[in-house]
Parts: sequence; C-alpha cells; structure tokens
Amino acid sequence: MEKHHIRYASNPNTVKHYDTQELRDEFLIQNVMKHDTLEWVYSHYDRFMVAGVVPVHQSVLLETIDALKASYFLERREMGIINIGGPGTVTADGQVYDIDHKEALYLGRGNQNVAFSSASSDQPAQFYINSTPAHKTYPNKKIGNDDVEVIELGDPKTANARTLRKYIVNSVVDVCQLQMGMTSIKTGSSWNTMPAHVHDRRMEVYFYFEVPEDQAVCHFIGQPQETRHIWLGNGEAVISPPWSIHAGSGTSNYSFIWGMAGENLDYSDMDVCKINELR
Repeated sequence: MEKHHIRYASNPNTVKHYDTQELRDEFLIQNVMKHDTLEWVYSHYDRFMVAGVVPVHQSVLLETIDALKASYFLERREMGIINIGGPGTVTADGQVYDIDHKEALYLGRGNQNVAFSSASSDQPAQFYINSTPAHKTYPNKKIGNDDVEVIELGDPKTANARTLRKYIVNSVVDVCQLQMGMTSIKTGSSWNTMPAHVHDRRMEVYFYFEVPEDQAVCHFIGQPQETRHIWLGNGEAVISPPWSIHAGSGTSNYSFIWGMAGENLDYSDMDVCKINELR
C-alpha cells in the first residue's frame, strides 16, 4: 500500500484562532515531489487527493491506499497529471502516453494498471497529480501544448501580469469534477489571483513551483474579512477550503498549478472580493 496522510475539513470560526504552526499543519503540503515513490495527501474537502512523483531509478506503480477501500486506485476516481520535469511516460492499462514538459494527461475512472516513468534519469519527469471521486467513466486524454487554452491576465501596473493555461477543464476534456491548470507570473509582477475570490461550490489546491532558490511565496487564505497567510517555498502546496480566498504574492516571479473539485465545472463561478475590503 502507498503512504498517505489525512487532512480533515476545518470550521472557519476555528481556523481564525490558529497560530502559524497550526495553519501550516492544517493546510500546507511540503515535499510534494518524492523520488521513486508516491505519497498521498487525502483531504476531506471534496475528497481531493494530491501527490507528486519523480521516477528516477525505476517505474513507479499507482497502487491503492487503505483510505479508499478500493481494489485499485481509480476504481471510483479520476486523475489529472501535469509533468513539470523532463520527458516521461504514463502507462494506463497497456496504453503508453508520452508526456513532455508542461504537458498533461487525464485518466478516467476504471484504469486499473497505471505506471509513471522517466525517459532519462539525468533529467527525470516530475509528475504532479490530483485525483477526485468520479461518478462515471470518461475517456483518457493527453493534453499537449497545442491543446491548452491560454489566457493572458492582469497588468504590470497592478503587479499581477500572468499567463493562465487551462489543461483539464470541461472545455478541453470531459471530466466529472476535476479541474487543473497552470499560471505563470511574469517578470516584474508578484500577485496571482488578484482580485481574490471565493467559490463556495469548489475547493482548491495550489502547488507552487519555479520559485527561485532563497525566494518564497506568501499565500493568503481565510474568509475575506479574516485572512491569514502561509509562506511557501518551491515544490510546496496549500489546501484552500471552499470558504477561503486563495491568492499569493511572491518575492520573485514563479508558477503554480491549480486544482479544483466540487459541484460546479463553470470556471468563472466565483464571488470576487473587492481588494480594499479585504481584512
């Protein structure tokens, strides 16, 4: 069985009393990318699961975990995979998918035998993985660079110029509830997702990468009138509850992968918070 850690859902009235360490213990996921092994974080927010794997010396098999009570991992789940490393392959029930740098793969419910491999141990693949419950089976689909929906957002004047790339969204691939994409902050800007927003129909996880050494990102969570912050480094993720804002500002430019789950696939479904009303 693969290793996993459980994160339970939290009441916002309780969270506002947490100190720094309690916030980090509850919402921060450190050391996401593990060499030659998968180690899951299982959140009780929409049963969202997070892992990362870097196959260096061997192919890594996707095995079920005790918490799923399933004979195989994707028996009742779907999965999204984005490669932020060197070229690699994902094999699903005998079908081999070549996943290059910043390409993605959607795996539908019912795939029983899944394995992750790198083309070279000198420049291994780095697979970031999200998984959510699935009510039906949709076909597997690779999302190459030409398949991604690209949107330019923000403005250097407000320090939030960024490029948003939609990989696993219902306008690109048929899914049950999982959505994934990537946002890269442009040089000279620092803010992501600003103005901040809340979408009570969905939870979200941000995975930060391409954060330069000795730099960091300050991620803001909490209700709009009761915000808190968590400092993150490269290769770390943060769980954002549906009642929470999710926005960050870095000491340098950086990238992050956003993953969402919930009852609504409408990407624009959000309640925007006025910047000057945040507290």
